[in-house]
Amino acid sequence: MTTDTVSVRYLVDDVQAALDFYTAHLGFKPGEWVAPPAFAEIRRGNLRLLLSGPSSSAGRAMPDGRRPGPGGWNRIELIVEDIDAEVARLRAAGVVFRNDVISGPGGRQVVLDDPAGNAVELFQPAGA
Repeated sequence: MTTDTVSVRYLVDDVQAALDFYTAHLGFKPGEWVAPPAFAEIRRGNLRLLLSGPSSSAGRAMPDGRRPGPGGWNRIELIVEDIDAEVARLRAAGVVFRNDVISGPGGRQVVLDDPAGNAVELFQPAGA
């Protein structure tokens, strides 16, 4: 099976809050399957982001009793043309950042939190 779509699942505490956040601030559009409070599919370009709430099948406990939950350091990376402008726009909207913009050999990056505490990286490639 070949596809150009990349699917990522994020566990969230509140599907509607996550849906509103990604569509209002980060340019995502609702996909075919939007069913809060359990689940929502959103898309941006070739990225299909699955937002799964506690009542979704992805939120069910594992056989050993562990429960999936949001947060952590794994993240999606969104390419931006002007990271300083994006950070200013998002800060003005009250978005919470984990750090300030840092520079590395490949470009500049910053990490922000979605409403459930999942990380999203904004990345501006070097020379852009």
